[in-house]
Amino acid sequence: MKSIVLNQVGVEVVADGTAGSKVLLSGISLTLTEQRVGVIGANGSGKSTLLRLLNGLMEPSTGKVTVKGKDTVRDVRSVRREVGFVFTDPLSQLVMPTGREDVELSLRRSIRNPHERRRTAESTLERFGLLPLADQSIYELSGGERQLLALATVLAVAPSVLVLDEPSTLLDLRNRELLRRTIAGLEQQVVMSTHDLDLVQDMDRVLVVDDGRIVFDGAPSAAVVHYRQLCAASLPPLPTPAVEEVRKPLEAHLGEYR
Repeated sequence: MKSIVLNQVGVEVVADGTAGSKVLLSGISLTLTEQRVGVIGANGSGKSTLLRLLNGLMEPSTGKVTVKGKDTVRDVRSVRREVGFVFTDPLSQLVMPTGREDVELSLRRSIRNPHERRRTAESTLERFGLLPLADQSIYELSGGERQLLALATVLAVAPSVLVLDEPSTLLDLRNRELLRRTIAGLEQQVVMSTHDLDLVQDMDRVLVVDDGRIVFDGAPSAAVVHYRQLCAASLPPLPTPAVEEVRKPLEAHLGEYR
């Protein structure tokens, strides 16, 4: 069965301070079967909205989203068991004082026995190299360690799809590489938005989002080229040296008559 299908999806929200609505996404139709799917685009382009549709964090205003045949609106609980979501800032989803407690919390619904739950939590933490840090305060961990911990809490319940919303934004180079290697080793289907155009090269397929629409869908290198051209086209033109050579003396000359 196809993993993720969006059929003519649109998202509108009530605009702040106005009587009208704001269109966040429009006319999105996609079938995502690739193991690694990247999503790139400017801030406010609709990337996060697109990702939040995939596990029911946001509902489509029009159209339909399904994951393995399950509707993200009607079957939202089932969908969230299939789709794990990792936010940009790990502190927005790490709610317990320590990593051990956070992973155990994520397992509470699926594993009732507390001893078995603890063993599973420790096994998950060990998989990510976090077991030695299991009882430290999450505020004592580095940005990379927190991001790995957020990943561990989501992956502990074995979702089939992992959605990552700009996971490398808060990371330094070392922790970015650690995250990159971790993602590469996952068995889950990964859908990831990012501003990191090197990281996106690891994807099998890349979507470019602009003004709420998919404007490119294809291979990573071609997608990055398209995105760079899109960004360049939106910039104001730079003054040429020739224009500057004329403008400055002219302004100085005019200044004598002011």
